[in-house]
Amino acid sequence: MSLYGVMRTGVSGMNAQSNKLSTVSDNIANVNTVGYKRASTEFSSLILKSGSGNYDSGAVETTVRYAITDPGNLQFTTSTTDLAVQGNGFFVVQDANGNNFLTRAGSFVPDSTGNLVNTAGFQLMGYNIQNGAAPNVAANGFGGLQVINVNQMALQASPSTKATVAANLDPSAANVASPLAAAGPGNYTSKTSMVTYDNIGNAVTLDVYAAKTGANTWDIEVYNGASLLTGGPSAATAFSFDVTAAGKGALAAASPKTLAFNVPGGSAFTMDLSAMTQVASSFDFKATVDGNAPSAVEKVNIDSKGVVTAVLKNGTQLPSFQVALATVPSPDHLTPEVGNVYSPNLESGNVQVGLAGQGGLGTIQSGALEDSNVDLASELTDMISAQRGFTANSKSFQTGADLLDVVVNLKR
Repeated sequence: MSLYGVMRTGVSGMNAQSNKLSTVSDNIANVNTVGYKRASTEFSSLILKSGSGNYDSGAVETTVRYAITDPGNLQFTTSTTDLAVQGNGFFVVQDANGNNFLTRAGSFVPDSTGNLVNTAGFQLMGYNIQNGAAPNVAANGFGGLQVINVNQMALQASPSTKATVAANLDPSAANVASPLAAAGPGNYTSKTSMVTYDNIGNAVTLDVYAAKTGANTWDIEVYNGASLLTGGPSAATAFSFDVTAAGKGALAAASPKTLAFNVPGGSAFTMDLSAMTQVASSFDFKATVDGNAPSAVEKVNIDSKGVVTAVLKNGTQLPSFQVALATVPSPDHLTPEVGNVYSPNLESGNVQVGLAGQGGLGTIQSGALEDSNVDLASELTDMISAQRGFTANSKSFQTGADLLDVVVNLKR
């Protein structure tokens, strides 16, 4: 046995306990850091081969591991842009240089330009789904991702292109002698109106006239003031109903189901009338119309699938972005970076990007943050244990040094 070996082993032990104290101190410092994942130091022995009559002391090796897959508790907030992942997955964020990282720290707020950034300054990434676009997901990379910006949602005008109508026409109404004509609204049975929007967001009121022209047959025309927008009394505007036991007052199979025309100053517009009926009840008309006038954003809502919806002051809701989630085959091997973010490496495997609730990814909880997964009581216990281990290793070093002094003094 070498006394120098004893001293080196003692130094190795002190260094190992110092590493453990370092991870403990980091954990305690970040016990209240949103999305922080606990680090731990684990030991493995380095034993030297020895003969049968003597023993050569080895050393101890340390490995730092991160409990990234261990979720923290959720704390709920009043901010809709505070986000937490319930289940597997990470938010995809970007730094000022355009580099992408993964994180569970979801305390996002709009910056001066409207980008959603967390406390470390990383920008939240997602897919643009404005105007009904589908997310352009690249499963094995960050392609198609954009910085989510709430200012892009403001003061946008969207032209009306379709309406879904639920209506009932009164079968007891009398036939109209002189039905609607292209020259202007003539005699009619029932009338209602709906508001649409042109290409720059101006409100355009459309008047819908229904004239009963015969048994179970109606002519439906749409006017803007005195201007006829539909085709006038024709096969395309003549709606018939099936009042048999099988039809029960629904539109007949041969009847048209839609009305198509152009909104003045706007786009091509289609009225879906397939749900219209003629049953023994009074006239009723309900329409859901798309499009909106320009308006400022009042608030932003984010649902469990990560869809970011701008709620305008006029009440219009505009789905604009969808938050991306990502994962890797071995999350605990991700490389921690400054700012409570992670980057993939060879041990973690390649990044897989998707949407919340799909492909094994968790859902998104708005108005919540994920706490650190540090257990303070356990960390304090580990601190005492590491302190005692360091002291014991220092004693073995000191003993080896004392014995070496004895050997040196034998010559004197």
